[in-house]
Amino acid sequence: MEQDLLSDEEIRKILSLNRIAVVGMSKNSSKAAHYVPKYLLDHGYDITPINPTTDEILGKKCYSSVSEITQNVDVIDVFRPSDQVLSIVQEAIKKKPKVIWFQEGIHNVEAEELARQSGIQIVFNRCMLAEHQRLSR
Repeated sequence: MEQDLLSDEEIRKILSLNRIAVVGMSKNSSKAAHYVPKYLLDHGYDITPINPTTDEILGKKCYSSVSEITQNVDVIDVFRPSDQVLSIVQEAIKKKPKVIWFQEGIHNVEAEELARQSGIQIVFNRCMLAEHQRLSR
């Protein structure tokens, strides 16, 4: 699958941003949508879970949607199927994050272009945990 063309330096800059909302964060500890944000939380990131099926994950208040978030976020990290991300991006644009990050296996050209047109940097088909580990060495 195709991947964004961001340099390691650009990814490092994104990973220096601290406030991350995680769309599709899971309560199930065996899923990437749980252990990736847990890893980020354990490494000093401020994580905001977004999952309409629960009130709390990892001791953090859970929101039903991006539009419900009350605090500012730098990055919106997305764990949803590629065909579901356009509406998430449309919602996310209103929150003015610096970056929208689509996890590994997620790629939607229309959603990515919409984010870029709104001045939001887009990362796609990359794992934040893997990139953090790779670039922290």
